[in-house]
Amino acid sequence: MDRDNVGVYGLVTRGFEAEALSEEQVSRLEELSRLCKGDILKMTSLAGSGHPGGSFSSLDIFLVLYSCARIYPSEPYRPDRDRIIVSHGHTSPGVYAVLARMGFFSRDKAVATFRKGGSPFEGHVERAVPGVEWTTGNLGQGLSVGCGFALASRLTGCPFHVYVVMSDAEQAKGQVAEARRFAKKFALSNITVIIDYNELQISGSIHDVMPVNIKGNYLSDGWEVLEIDGHDYQAIYQAIRQSLHLEGPVVIIAHTVMGKGVSFMEGDEVYHGRALRKGELTHALQELKVDDDRPQLQSVREAFNPFSQRSSIPTYVPKIDPGSPFTYRPKDRIDNRAAFGRALRDIGLRNCGVKGQTPIAVFDCDLADSVRTSWFAQELPQYFFESGVSEHNAATMAGSLSTQGVVAVLADFGVFGIDEVFNQHRLNDINGSNLKLILTHLGLDVGQDGKTHQCIDYIGLLRNLYGFHLVVPADANQMDRAVRYAITHYGNYAIGMGRSKQPIILSEEGEPLFGNDYRFTYGQADVVRRGDEATIITYGQMVHRAITAWEMLKGDGIRVEVLNMSTPLHPDREALKRAALKGPIIVYEDHNAHTGLGSVLSDLAVEMGLSARIRKVGVTDYGPSGTPEELYHMLGMAPEDVVEVVEEEVHG
Repeated sequence: MDRDNVGVYGLVTRGFEAEALSEEQVSRLEELSRLCKGDILKMTSLAGSGHPGGSFSSLDIFLVLYSCARIYPSEPYRPDRDRIIVSHGHTSPGVYAVLARMGFFSRDKAVATFRKGGSPFEGHVERAVPGVEWTTGNLGQGLSVGCGFALASRLTGCPFHVYVVMSDAEQAKGQVAEARRFAKKFALSNITVIIDYNELQISGSIHDVMPVNIKGNYLSDGWEVLEIDGHDYQAIYQAIRQSLHLEGPVVIIAHTVMGKGVSFMEGDEVYHGRALRKGELTHALQELKVDDDRPQLQSVREAFNPFSQRSSIPTYVPKIDPGSPFTYRPKDRIDNRAAFGRALRDIGLRNCGVKGQTPIAVFDCDLADSVRTSWFAQELPQYFFESGVSEHNAATMAGSLSTQGVVAVLADFGVFGIDEVFNQHRLNDINGSNLKLILTHLGLDVGQDGKTHQCIDYIGLLRNLYGFHLVVPADANQMDRAVRYAITHYGNYAIGMGRSKQPIILSEEGEPLFGNDYRFTYGQADVVRRGDEATIITYGQMVHRAITAWEMLKGDGIRVEVLNMSTPLHPDREALKRAALKGPIIVYEDHNAHTGLGSVLSDLAVEMGLSARIRKVGVTDYGPSGTPEELYHMLGMAPEDVVEVVEEEVHG
């Protein structure tokens, strides 16, 4: 067997149990460092792009971590493995080189197909690669991921340690500070952070680009701080070993040199994000005393068939007892927020701390009473995490936790829970999270808080995320059932609602339409009122207003159908087809008229080849402060306005 393809697994102690590295182990790590540097240069050269400089400065940290942490190449997803998160995902060449030498996968395939279309070895670390725990690249999110993983260990009782490797430049990110404070508040002593402190970033010295008092910030937030030479294997080992025995979270500031190991690369930021040119590469490989096997690797690259690859990320099946739905009647005077809070508390009590059941963790951002998670918190405080005004950290943390055998619920106002943290949810989605995102205070229904708090664009935003589902229930009964559905199904589910109290939706016979034996089915529209001359399609807080419009139209001798399409991202295609056959369709929504359900249905009608006349009645401008009814009248969204549009369509 080729010596260069033999992993180091088994040569170094697991879990940092030995007091020190032996001379043989240090020697082996030195040899691996030399070989990995050659691999880094070859893969970035073959790809014609990548980040060799930072990969070199982090390499020795990676080597010690992946060699000594409790990880297992033959069982990469073993539940009790330690979790290693690489926040600065652009150092993927270093990560892949080390993992390959550890025996997680073929070294030749990783080096040859780096950054090639269809290869799992992407430009930033990718969770589909065995040994990689989180797809990163958007700097500043790794520590939040680590907090989520650390909480998972606590809530599931599965013992593992979490290591987060970060760059120095990303310490300027505000989300890092949010995560730092959370880790200290909740005493996450099973987190060790290692910062690659090479003092360089793309634009030059970190001290010139954006000065940050890294050590002072961690100390002021109550962390233990250690400083070491990041290229001294014994020092790296000893610091990590020490961190496992200290109280509270620990950060290790590892002083490193960008491009370490190749003379002309050292300390030069130009190699942060540029592959070496031909002459530079030849010089570097000679200096490293590494054979140049690029011709063979180039052949592997050219022969690579992306369509034969099957990349996947691990998931799990939640074991949740959903309980029995509550049925509310008009006399109960319960709103959607309260129905959510009551359902969440009921589900939590049935599953949290119950043997064999999947635990549920709830995250709040200083809004527990408003979003009704306070009821869960009162009953199950150990599963409730108050994050304060730190939405970015909470979003990433909830997402990462949800992949580790814990259902995560994040409840927030819409403008904070989706508008403000869209990038965090995008990365959650890429990582296949199991997040339940509860968005309250949606639309103009927020009213007097004004335009800064009126979330009127959530459908348009979520429509950009391929793995998200969205439910906007019509009343408390549908809300209760939608919450139970979402929590028992793996995947990212957003559940939305306004601020105001909504009446219980009744059938024409006067019974709760979404109560009793009604079962929520994702993607299925509900007939609220029947008619055959036109169709009003609506959802959420506009359903009862659509019924008011229906009654007014009935009085005028016009019979229209009212459909509740509560899953705007995945509308009922058959229901749309039937509506198109009836005549004009009026989409009535408390959402930006340009990006909401009306646009979704218009696109779908074209795709399906339907001959449908679709009119949109929605938000056409930012709303001022005022009651919801005032705002709906001002912006042409009152039931009377819907009646006028229907009459125009029916009578021409």
